[in-house]
Parts: sequence; C-alpha cells; structure tokens
Amino acid sequence: MKQYNNIAFFGCKATTRFLLENLHLPFPIKHLITIDPAKGEKFQVADYCDLKAFAEAKGIEVYQARYYSLKHNEDLQHIQELKIDLAFVMGWQRLIPGDILSSMTVGAFGMHGSSMNLPLGRGRSPMNWSIIEGRKAFYTNLFKYDPGVDSGDVMDTFKFEVGARDTAETMHYKNTLAMKYLIERNIARLVTNDFQVYPQDDTITPTYYPKRTPADSLINWTQEVFALERFVRAVTRPFNGAFTFVGEEKLSIFAAQVFDIHDFGYQQIKPGTVVAVFDNGKFLVRCYGGLLLVSDFETQAIIQKGTIFHNNDLEIKIFPRNGLGFFDVEE
Repeated sequence: MKQYNNIAFFGCKATTRFLLENLHLPFPIKHLITIDPAKGEKFQVADYCDLKAFAEAKGIEVYQARYYSLKHNEDLQHIQELKIDLAFVMGWQRLIPGDILSSMTVGAFGMHGSSMNLPLGRGRSPMNWSIIEGRKAFYTNLFKYDPGVDSGDVMDTFKFEVGARDTAETMHYKNTLAMKYLIERNIARLVTNDFQVYPQDDTITPTYYPKRTPADSLINWTQEVFALERFVRAVTRPFNGAFTFVGEEKLSIFAAQVFDIHDFGYQQIKPGTVVAVFDNGKFLVRCYGGLLLVSDFETQAIIQKGTIFHNNDLEIKIFPRNGLGFFDVEE
C-alpha cells in the first residue's frame, strides 16, 4: 500500500517542541512551519518558543512564515511547493488557509478540545475556560482541518480529567500528551490515506468560546472565593497571571488557594483586603465566601495587613454567558 510520508508540523509554542521531541512515528518529520520571535512577541503568543535551531538540529527543514495568517503570497507559494502529504498542527492558534489545505495529499490534522465535546465549545482558550467554569472533564479531538473554525470532521477523541489542582500549565501538558497519543494511535492509517472521519453532530448548534487577552486577567474581587481560586489557576503561567493593583503598582498572582470558608473574625472587612501576612510573605485576602491564601506573586509594592486591592480604574471585562451560565455562546 502506498505511503504518504512527507510530513510537516505547524506550530510555534513549547507544546510544539514537546510533541516534536516525544512523538514516536515510523517516518521522520520533514518540515516545520513556524514564526520568528518578533512575530511571537507581536501577536502575544503565550508560551512562544523559537523552534528554528532545535528543529534544524533534528534535520527538519524550517520555514518561518512572513504572516502568522499564512495568507501572504510568498507563504502560500512556499508551503504549496513543499508538496506536503500530511501535516499536524500543534501550538499554532490560527486557521490554515484553504489553498494550503487543498495542496496536501492526506490533509492537515490538529486538535481542539472542550468540556462538552464538539461542536460545543469551539473557539479560543477552551482549557482556560474549562478551569474558570469549574468543569471536571475535557475532550481532545484529533480532527481534519477545513477552512472553518474548529469545524472539521473528527477522526478520534481522548477524554481526560480537569482536576481540582489543574492549572493552565498542567492542562497544556495533558492536552499535549493526549495529542501525542491520538497521533500515534492513528498514524498508520493516516500515512496510507486509509482512514475514516466523522462529521460533527449537525443536530447541535455550535457554540464558541471568546478569545482571552492579558487584559482579561484583571481580578474582580466581587466574585466569591472559589471562583477567584479557579480564575488564578486558569490564567497562571505560561500566561500572564491574574492581576490587581496596590496603589499604582501592579500585583500579579500565579498561585492561590481557598484557605477556609470561615472568616476567622474578618467577616466585617471589605473583600479584596489583606487580613494577614505570614513570615514567608504569603498573605490572606478576605473574599466573599471565605479567605484566599496567595502563595506565588510578583509586585514592586509592599503587601501588608490592611492593603486593599483595586482595579486602578481599569474596566473588568464581563463576558456573555449562555443559558446554563457558561461562556460558550452561539454565533
């Protein structure tokens, strides 16, 4: 049986590198389409990784795209001339133009996941949203790219837990391992172009998560303590961290936990106020519904008992919700 083994990767993040390092395939990866550090900074790519030297050391031909969208004529022409059979997309966060997809013999395959499974939860930042929403499970889908937004036919699915201690970082780890597993489980069928895909359920109206930006990590101290704890986990490293202000100084929070649902006599103090600072620098914040212990943070400000956090007149973005109270909405 003929094998189509001119394999390429599209990606520009640490997850891309992990997959390239750990994926066990019967054929070498021949091409990497990525972006340079200047574009990684320009487009604020969280966990961006300059993969050029790493990939070339592994014998992979690297092409750094002119445009992140791949819509520049030079990008289109170069990638089409590679005559790619099969591509995997990991850590790219952009659509692949139809002209590029149609030039591939087998096609391009990527992953998209959500807590409800496709076609629910298409769109941006689904792992971050799953933590914010307090979800318990996540479905990673290996799907064939089409020009739409996460609308391609699904080849295989892997389900994993969203644990009580999972963060944006650990969710990325789990999702990357799920992608590795799904590719390895299906590679023999893909390289022979002998596989089945299944359309997403067209009896369900698709929903989409909105894009999150660093500005959306501003803390809303009117939320209850459990929501705040999830919020910190959802936007911690490799993202910018939840943030608030002490006077004019920014405070970024990367780790916090619900200390207790009891107030220890602090129930009359305004939420968002520091009520205790411990010898190691960790501190307690009075919140609605309990106390939040902040253990990993960065600031130039002095944190002391009585410090009141505020938003420095910045607007806290309120995302629309669906009828169930979640953030994936119909178009």
